[in-house]
Order: sequence, then structure tokens, then C-alpha cells
Amino acid sequence: MGKPAFVKFEQTKDLADKVYEALELARNSGKMRRGVNETTKAIERGHAKLVVMAEDVTPEEILMHLPILCQEKQVPFAYVPSKLELGKASGIEVPTSSVAVTEEGEAKKHISDLSSKIKALLK
Repeated sequence: MGKPAFVKFEQTKDLADKVYEALELARNSGKMRRGVNETTKAIERGHAKLVVMAEDVTPEEILMHLPILCQEKQVPFAYVPSKLELGKASGIEVPTSSVAVTEEGEAKKHISDLSSKIKALLK
């Protein structure tokens, strides 16, 4: 089975691990929004610093608008393989389809590193 339609670039496991690490730091020292609706609002209002989407979301149409919106608003975005792991990394015990980091906290350096790597993948 191929990647979902909303996935705009191939991401390595190493990069996904760095995304999880940044989310855990941001969870402890910053602020984040969880879920598609909250993520969408954070992007539209200009609060999102990083958006992370799970690749195993069904139906995939739920997340189709997020990469486009992120590119429009120039917000870096990344993918992780599991919505369960994304939920755990963001501090909740249930799966979540997407997360938006609104205040980086101690993850500021990690997120800026990720942003530059993601921009390179999009070119």
C-alpha cells in the first residue's frame, strides 16, 4: 500500500524520530493544539510553528487540506507513521491525527532544525 494522498514528501525514520523528540520537548515546556480542527485554527490564525500529521489516518481526506494550508501560510509540516505515537508524544493517551505546536518552549532549536530539513525535502 502506498502513501496517503496528503503526504507531500518521503520522510525518513530518523526525521520522524526527531519530530517525536521535538514534540515531547514542546509538550513539557511549550503549548500545542491537538486534532484536525484545532490544528487548522492554529494555522489559519498564524499561531502554528510546526504541524505534524499521522500517516495512518482514515479516511485520509480528513487531512488533505493541511499540507496546502501549511504551504500557503509558510508553516513547516512533517509526517509521522502512527497516530497513536503522535498522541503519546503530544501528551495524551489516545490517538490524534494532527498536532500544531503553537509555542515551542525548549524545543525552539529542534523545531528550527526540523524546519530547514523539511524545506529541503519540499524542493
